[in-house]
Amino acid sequence: MVGRKVEIETLDLLQEFPAVAILGPRQIGKTTLALDITASFDPKPIYLDLESPSDVFKLREPEDYFEQHKGTLIILDEIQRVPELFPILRGVIDRRRREGYRTGQFLILGSASLELLKQSSETLAGRIAYKELSGINVSEINNGLPGEQDKLWLRGGFPDSLLASDDASSLRWRTNFIGTYLEREIPQIGPRIPAVMLRRLWTMLAYSQGGQMNFAQLGANLDVTAPTAKRYVELLEDLLLVRTLRPWSGNIGKRLVKSPKVYIRDSGITHALLNLMTMDDVLGHPVVGGSWEGFVIESLLFSLPESCTAWFYRTAAGAEIDLVIEKDAKIRYAIEIKRSLTPTVTKGFHLGSDDIGAVARFIVYPGRDRFPVAKGVTAISIIDMMKELEAL
Repeated sequence: MVGRKVEIETLDLLQEFPAVAILGPRQIGKTTLALDITASFDPKPIYLDLESPSDVFKLREPEDYFEQHKGTLIILDEIQRVPELFPILRGVIDRRRREGYRTGQFLILGSASLELLKQSSETLAGRIAYKELSGINVSEINNGLPGEQDKLWLRGGFPDSLLASDDASSLRWRTNFIGTYLEREIPQIGPRIPAVMLRRLWTMLAYSQGGQMNFAQLGANLDVTAPTAKRYVELLEDLLLVRTLRPWSGNIGKRLVKSPKVYIRDSGITHALLNLMTMDDVLGHPVVGGSWEGFVIESLLFSLPESCTAWFYRTAAGAEIDLVIEKDAKIRYAIEIKRSLTPTVTKGFHLGSDDIGAVARFIVYPGRDRFPVAKGVTAISIIDMMKELEAL
């Protein structure tokens, strides 16, 4: 069992808000997390699975049910299946506030989607806090020891995949997960898109992991229009399966690229889409650089304070930075990502760092030591870089 850092944060939010929503893709561990963090609650929380007909039946008169269990935390799992509960929750929360029940009333779990966020933000504004649950992170597995780090990179952060008995079992789980998501989950949450087309899209994104997105070309490959291709990618982004990294757009008088970079957020899913079972398979595949870059970026953004934003930087003249972390107009970090134990940076990285006025320059690599690689540039491990960002 892997302890999750988000547990403490969720408990804190339950002390501050009437409702807390944990959002993330299916099988990421939302239910396990919710039950773990509430195991010691008194009175014992009530858990309702809204995919279960019997639990849904209990809520045929939801206001009466909630009134009957006032003072008890109620966990509502897969709430996107019953979106009509959102306005009812608002009335219940407001009424309880007047009665002195102000926090820790509902813990809501859902497969993140644009519709879910829209429903809750419109009806529960000021009454709900959101917490995203991503896959298991480097800092959550034996302090990121190299062997465990590579295992996490290969298999990804879904618990059942990471903790499988061997690589073949892990790949089999991820392959089944992809099929289930395409054939069952996405059609229930989003628009009706043929599973074959979505698999082609997902696989294309895997091959171009971390590449700049040309929606016109992507649409041509899928036999759909560019706006339609963009909408498909945005759907995967809404479901927390894909991350879009925007280009830095500061006004520095340079010709900056405008297209975003797109990553499949879980490295294990990337490898499964490309049928890469072992570490040797990954290291021998052209996707190795993009896969490692996406893996590192997900790890670093996990530690990023809410006051910071993440970008990439690229100009038509060749200046390039894999990741720019910006806290304000005066604090910007330039981060290069290399899958090498002898990492070096290019002239384009130095030019880009000068362009944005970076106050610190790092190159994240697979090792654990920290050392200078060039004037003003420090090679650093993923774990130490995460700590640097947390300190911001």
